Amino acid sequence: MKDKSAYKTFGVPVTLGAFKGRVHPDYDNPDFLRALSDCRALVSGPSARVLFEKRNRVAAVSIPVSGPTIITPAVMISVPAVSGPLSATATADPRIAGAAGAASSAIDAVVKEFRASGFKKIKTLLASGKAVKAWHGAAACLVRKVPTPLPLAYLERRECGIVAESYFVASRVDGALEIRNLLRTLPPDDLSRLLAALARFLVFAHNQGILHLDLSDGNVLGRSSSPGAYDFFLIDTNRIRVRRKVPLLGRVRNLVRLGVPPAYQDDFLRLYLGDRPGARALRLWYRLNKQGYTGFVAFKKALRLKRLAERLGIQ
Repeated sequence: MKDKSAYKTFGVPVTLGAFKGRVHPDYDNPDFLRALSDCRALVSGPSARVLFEKRNRVAAVSIPVSGPTIITPAVMISVPAVSGPLSATATADPRIAGAAGAASSAIDAVVKEFRASGFKKIKTLLASGKAVKAWHGAAACLVRKVPTPLPLAYLERRECGIVAESYFVASRVDGALEIRNLLRTLPPDDLSRLLAALARFLVFAHNQGILHLDLSDGNVLGRSSSPGAYDFFLIDTNRIRVRRKVPLLGRVRNLVRLGVPPAYQDDFLRLYLGDRPGARALRLWYRLNKQGYTGFVAFKKALRLKRLAERLGIQ
């Protein structure tokens, strides 16, 4: 189930007025599709709770569901601690978040409205839009058992071949926070346990060929499943790419955007790399890339390049 067709063809094709997309097979029912037929109202209506609004809008909503739907708000896995982290494996955890088999009147979901502009918008004439990429990224995680909020649907409307509106819908994971909150607030002992669990999680994701091009601490959700234990979920899945094999240097470089506190960075790399030959050189490679990335971010902030890029529609 690791071939591209397994996630490229995931879901049931739907057409809702001018919108086309796909829906999770378990949610292909009249009430759910009726709610999706007006995504604009979903994300801007009085019952929507806006979580983020800048270039894109993200809102928490409740979507009606009817029929014998299987409620699986997130796919969970067990990532065992093993002696060689880079050969870590995982098996499906039967404790899927949410009770399976029972019908529900509604599901808590998060809807992301992508607002492409400028060159980014014109690019969709020849390339997939962000909602499609988010769907494929989440489906790839699903196929490879890498935890992510369950993808429920995506829809897009095109005008003259260019994406005019697009939405990605995923389940909401109860009790999960962006790990930046945990990295900044946990006491030292708990932070060490979180970083150990995070290292195992990322080893597994990379082993499964999942490469998140924006692996920041804002794009990983975390929650405490029991004292000293943590679950993680990848979000912002439009930035996920699937690789047959993620090369070692690419793995280490992929960790650079994570906001691991400086005092813990070396330990985090040791946890990720284990006793692999050349680990010392790889930690140096990480530090060099980390310094370069930190400097670039500071440079952008000083010149306000990100704001300028957003205004020009190229960011």
